[in-house]
Amino acid sequence: MELTLPQALEILERTPAVVRELLANLSDTWLSANEGPETFSPRYVVGHLIHGEETDWIPRIQIILEHGEAQPFAPFDRVGFKEKYQAKSIGELIDLFATLRRENLERLRGFKLQAPQLELKGTHPAFGQVTLKQLLATWAVHDLTHIAQIVRVMAKQYDEAVGPWKAYLRILQG
Repeated sequence: MELTLPQALEILERTPAVVRELLANLSDTWLSANEGPETFSPRYVVGHLIHGEETDWIPRIQIILEHGEAQPFAPFDRVGFKEKYQAKSIGELIDLFATLRRENLERLRGFKLQAPQLELKGTHPAFGQVTLKQLLATWAVHDLTHIAQIVRVMAKQYDEAVGPWKAYLRILQG
């Protein structure tokens, strides 16, 4: 599927509500579960999404629009949220994510991007040349990746409890 901004917005607009439905008012047992050392719990995923709203997506779009390839993107600290948000409840984190996402989508719409602008290029610190279209597609797929991660991490908490049905539950395979 080729990226269109309206279709990407369909995903980006819905992510906070999906995250809220999955995680609001869950016990800490669910929220702190992970897949092992150096992996994200559902709570950490929300912190990571917030951090991306603050430091990644819109700043990189602005760099492409204002500087093109001349100014490389700052590297993204995937775990830069850990200390900053550890004292907040999951409800506060979800609310903050929803607010930041709403503000960022307003800013995105304010750019009034047209097809030629989607081909503008920026410089990623690891990948080199990337287009604005690729960045926007990545933002949407990043959301979907972390929604899937939340669901997978939660499902794996019942890995043994499901007994022989594990053979039929693809989410528990691998």
